[in-house]
Amino acid sequence: MERMLGQGKRESNTSSGTEDLSSLKNGAMVACYPGNGTGYVRHVDNPNGDGRCITCIYYLNKNWDSKLHGGVLRIFPEGKSFVADVEPIFDRLLFFWSDRRNPHEVQPSYATRYAMTVWYFDADERAEAKKKFRNLTRKTESALTED
Repeated sequence: MERMLGQGKRESNTSSGTEDLSSLKNGAMVACYPGNGTGYVRHVDNPNGDGRCITCIYYLNKNWDSKLHGGVLRIFPEGKSFVADVEPIFDRLLFFWSDRRNPHEVQPSYATRYAMTVWYFDADERAEAKKKFRNLTRKTESALTED
């Protein structure tokens, strides 16, 4: 992931006009769906401007058969009349925008399903989100101490 994103640049508000995305990653999250019809409802990874701009998912499921095991990631591209179904097969790496452009869900899984997710952040948006959170926390603490 680092090599692919390190070579990629995106427009930003920095003085150079581009930003190296490889420097903006967060720690990885490993998801395990235990089967038994477990899935994850339709959602957007960054609905509130928390800084996440790219979602990267790496699948760890050897011998996966989506017809038998389910667990397909369904993406609903914004403004499109179609969906994109992505089978969680071993060694597949998937990238998509984390914002409202790509609502997605994990359809029911009938076998144990593993995926590792890493998010890449927009540094300015992330800093602003942290600032808003700190201000909200201070206001909440002040309100609690007044009581």
